[in-house]
Amino acid sequence: MVLDGGMGTMIQQHQLEEEDFRGDELKEQPLPLKGNNDLLSITQPDIIYKIHKEYLNAGADIIETNTFSRTSIAQADYGLEHMAYHLNRMSAELARRAVDDFTKQTGSKRYVAGAVGPTNKTLSVSPSVERPDFRNHLMG
Repeated sequence: MVLDGGMGTMIQQHQLEEEDFRGDELKEQPLPLKGNNDLLSITQPDIIYKIHKEYLNAGADIIETNTFSRTSIAQADYGLEHMAYHLNRMSAELARRAVDDFTKQTGSKRYVAGAVGPTNKTLSVSPSVERPDFRNHLMG
């Protein structure tokens, strides 16, 4: 089985600007959103779909969802923690559509895997030498 490649590097080739990350959906969001590649499954789905198809056409058997930073913890940096579920769902549906379309076109079965990247906060190690018991985020 061949897994697709880096989504982030493929996105960078499109040289997107702040407006591209906002789309119509997030025009009023007060924090900067550029670099939140996970949003592109909602604001630029054609780009993400095209990247998925490029990997499938190149021979990938499995494509990963565009969900590297799709946790409420990571999305909190953008004030979008409330959108974590929606972002995950839309990205999974988009990847599924790309795989289904590929299968219809070629007759070859392909698969979708949910991608989970690291968080941007330490969960088990204290970021403070002075306070070894401190955690950025309490699980619970």
